[in-house]
Amino acid sequence: MTPTPRLDPESCYRAVKARDRRFDGVFYTAVRTTGIYCRPSCPARTPAYANVTFHPSAAAAQAAGYRACKRCLPDATPGSPDWDVAADVAGRAMRLIADGVVDRDGVEGLAARVGYTRRHLGRILTAELGAGPLALARARRAQTARVLIETTELTYADIAFAAGFASVRQFNDTVREVYAATPTELRGRRGHRTATGEMRMRLAVRTPFAGRALHAFLAAHVVAGVEDAGPGWYSRTLDLPHGPGTVRLELDDLHGHDGTALVPATFRLADLRDTGAAVERVRRMLDADCDPVAVDDAFAGDPVIGPLVRRRPGLRVPGHPDGHELAVRTVVGQQVSVAGARTVTARIVQEHGRPLAEPVGGLTHVFPDAATLAAAEPERLPMPRSRGWAIVGLAAALAAGEIALDRGTDRDDVRRRLLDLPGIGPWTADYVAMRGLGHPDVFLPTDLGIRTALRGLDQDPAVAATLAQEWRPWRSYAQMHLWHTLDVLEPRKEA
Repeated sequence: MTPTPRLDPESCYRAVKARDRRFDGVFYTAVRTTGIYCRPSCPARTPAYANVTFHPSAAAAQAAGYRACKRCLPDATPGSPDWDVAADVAGRAMRLIADGVVDRDGVEGLAARVGYTRRHLGRILTAELGAGPLALARARRAQTARVLIETTELTYADIAFAAGFASVRQFNDTVREVYAATPTELRGRRGHRTATGEMRMRLAVRTPFAGRALHAFLAAHVVAGVEDAGPGWYSRTLDLPHGPGTVRLELDDLHGHDGTALVPATFRLADLRDTGAAVERVRRMLDADCDPVAVDDAFAGDPVIGPLVRRRPGLRVPGHPDGHELAVRTVVGQQVSVAGARTVTARIVQEHGRPLAEPVGGLTHVFPDAATLAAAEPERLPMPRSRGWAIVGLAAALAAGEIALDRGTDRDDVRRRLLDLPGIGPWTADYVAMRGLGHPDVFLPTDLGIRTALRGLDQDPAVAATLAQEWRPWRSYAQMHLWHTLDVLEPRKEA
């Protein structure tokens, strides 16, 4: 297999010689003489140019017959930030593959979600990422398995099914092929225990990582029953394909020496088959695939955002694990304060949410699904009648599949469909795109918090939209920097 033509070998080799960590996860270096593939920042001696090829995905390197380097662990890197920037078919498909769509629905299901035939999607992925959907899904399963082997004490059988393998034999064969080691060798001498549904993992993020700012934002928006937070930690329930789950994150500022650091996460899952989906959805909340160095560098000379970046490097855009939940919460919060939105949403959760069989601390419910809210009586929802009708109409569209709010959908199409619904305006649609769809280039010029922040920086809010043109393609990050200048985070109000 030859490397994808969009990778320029000369540029890639310069990054490898410089051990440039910014390219970790963007491409992979395969060395013919050793038969292994590495991340660009691998500390091993730089191979000769004639001996290397470059691949856009770990799956492409594996398909070409290479195994993962045991020193730099190339598959442990965050995903490519290009997937969210471009938001093309390949990037959208990769997000769905990471969420386990191929394991649950097959390649046909993946193709239907992105709106292409199976054969055409295969051609696109092979051209862009060097491997087809099955190979990409296999690489993702192998990565999940290695993380579980090295960071949990689950039995190998539990790990096999948690990672999405159909059998223990398939799990063993794949691990040996990809890592040139057995599961026992990867784990070392540590023992194992029977699965209890709780897993402690470490999720890779690029550094710098402004974990305290992320915690402040999430904690300011906590909805009782669905979320909880305390000093340095945040937890929430997860609505997963095979049952509910919860996650608790330890959030702090991180500055890894090798360009990546690890965020501790504790998962409790009703079904271990949801491990991959749970990890991927939590990584969305962390904005784990962001390249903070590239984002911060883009604002370096800006008179407005530049000083804010130097004050808070590595700021993330808080994602959300469930686009449907975020959309409903955003509509609830229109024209009201954050505190008011939290109170109203908590009442909806208590009345319509699904109780957990075993509450975990303050986590008692899973957010009500779209079908449940679509059947609700708008007049009985704790909000103005017009907003109640907007919630029910939105939920009906989501339940019917007319709108899909995940990372596999076309953002422009989603925006158009949202704006066609009664009670949903540009602010709501763009807020959903920023946090639910991972759009890195959204700005909300009518947001009252943004206007307040700009006035505090001696800028005229009337020209906010024009000012923001200089912040492309990272306007979502500029938005977050402006919000964080406020004493109280108030991103819910709309002018």
